[in-house]
Amino acid sequence: MIIRQEKTNEFKELENIIRESFWDVYQPGCDEHLVVHKLRNDKSYVKELSFVIEENGKILGFIYYSLAEIITKDNRVLKALTFGPVGVLPEYQGKGYGTILINFTLEKAKELGYPAIFITGNPDYYHRFGFVSASKFNIYLEGMDEKEEASFSMVKIFDEKWIDSIDKGVIKIAECYYCTKNEIEEFEKSFPKKEKHVKESQIR
Repeated sequence: MIIRQEKTNEFKELENIIRESFWDVYQPGCDEHLVVHKLRNDKSYVKELSFVIEENGKILGFIYYSLAEIITKDNRVLKALTFGPVGVLPEYQGKGYGTILINFTLEKAKELGYPAIFITGNPDYYHRFGFVSASKFNIYLEGMDEKEEASFSMVKIFDEKWIDSIDKGVIKIAECYYCTKNEIEEFEKSFPKKEKHVKESQIR
């Protein structure tokens, strides 16, 4: 098993792996492969923390990091990390590859001196890595109703003094994480055609 950074000549291969990993999971089709395509050229991209995991020469999973901004109550703009997408090919899920990638990069992030990592995801999964609800620190996602307990918005803290310096804050992630329908449709033209399906879990 090898954990390494992706190579330039693997970009399209990785985008297809990401596409396969997220297809029909959260919506019909997916946009995570487009997010990565845009992220690589974005000023928020943290290349030194973005890795792939391979075994026997086959890339099985991936994780990408970027910088997020925390806008404080007193109008300071602080930098922290976020990661995503992170995933594993469907046929290799449930075998621990994602856990290995996340633990590996969390340790790297701590070594590099980042104060905290903010993410959105399933609390039942991410609590095992030491993530807790960001609202406990009076920090909320941009546009989120502060009266709601959004357990899917989480933070892992490396620097207690840093988090204690924030009386109240709003998490703002890079614009490249937002994709329009037209962007997705245009980007999809460069991939093999794949049918989209609506799953019960996608219906809110």
